[in-house]
Amino acid sequence: MSRPSVATGEHVDDRLRVLREAIDAVDARLITLLNERAQLALDVGQIKHGSGTPVFRPEREAEVLRRAGAVNSGPLSQDHVTNIFREVISACRALERPMTVAYLGPAGTFSEMAMQRQFGSSVTGLPCMTLDEVFRTTEAGSAELAIVPLENSSEGAVSRTLDLLLATPLSMLAEVSISVEHNLFTKSGSMNGVERVCAHAQALAQCAGWLNQHWPTLERQPVASNAEGARLASLDETTAAIAGESAARHFNVLTVTAQIQDDTHNRTRFAVLGAQAAQRPAPSAHNKTSLILSVPNKAGAVFHMLSPLAAHGVSMTRFESRPARVGTWEYYFYVDLEGHVDEPKVARALGELQQACAFYKCLGSYPAERTE
Repeated sequence: MSRPSVATGEHVDDRLRVLREAIDAVDARLITLLNERAQLALDVGQIKHGSGTPVFRPEREAEVLRRAGAVNSGPLSQDHVTNIFREVISACRALERPMTVAYLGPAGTFSEMAMQRQFGSSVTGLPCMTLDEVFRTTEAGSAELAIVPLENSSEGAVSRTLDLLLATPLSMLAEVSISVEHNLFTKSGSMNGVERVCAHAQALAQCAGWLNQHWPTLERQPVASNAEGARLASLDETTAAIAGESAARHFNVLTVTAQIQDDTHNRTRFAVLGAQAAQRPAPSAHNKTSLILSVPNKAGAVFHMLSPLAAHGVSMTRFESRPARVGTWEYYFYVDLEGHVDEPKVARALGELQQACAFYKCLGSYPAERTE
């Protein structure tokens, strides 16, 4: 049996030209359709402006992304389709009104990565040097929204965020989580002469096992963020940093060792905050509600506080305690529930739960992030 002949260069060029012309035609149709969508977004923006509706509607954006993934049947993966549509949404949202989002900076932090994952590239990021500044900036109206770290899968809650949520008037509008990969960087790419390693306290804790094994004598210096550690390493050959690739690119430091985190499945969950309490996200396909609670310090108080959830079939997905700092052995409890406050069973459960609480604050109901 004879083998098929190899196509000549001329035939290959002809086939490629036909395919490229077809791609060009598809691109032209895509541009037309994208502009049609953009015009519809502008029309929506005019209606929102007239009615005082916020530009950022997390439940609507979550539904668009879910629907795009559901109808995908081609060679593009679900992640590819989601990423493309996230940028389409971002560009159309910016046409309605440009938005500023405060985050823990400087540029290159995981907080900036979380912001880009949630909002795409068509937003203006406002880096802040501390979590306190992120909250103050957004509360003062210098940014429409904020994104703050809530908890890490290996190290638990970010305590300063929990403390600031207690008093803020901001509401929780969305959640987003990202995979956290820590790398060791220095100015030269080697550890020669390095005396200390700088990173956020949680990053140092998340890499403690690796550091104990490979560099046990290095001084471990906590700083405001991993990006700040990368900045310091870029200025001083005796300083190493633990950070992500984004921070390394921004500050031009070189990799010594990649992926040094102790937990290979390490993730950090972030909250999107905004002054939209009067127009909270409407119920979507999957929702969460976040609360801060406290009860009198007496036997059975926590059990009685939570019993309405079981009685009404409301699932609790997170329960975190934090000292109240206002009395001996007094605590605030940070609770996440499945469901939206406008759902009847959740509303009934929360109505009863409040009766058992000395303090009750609903941080917000919002679309639950889809887990893969």
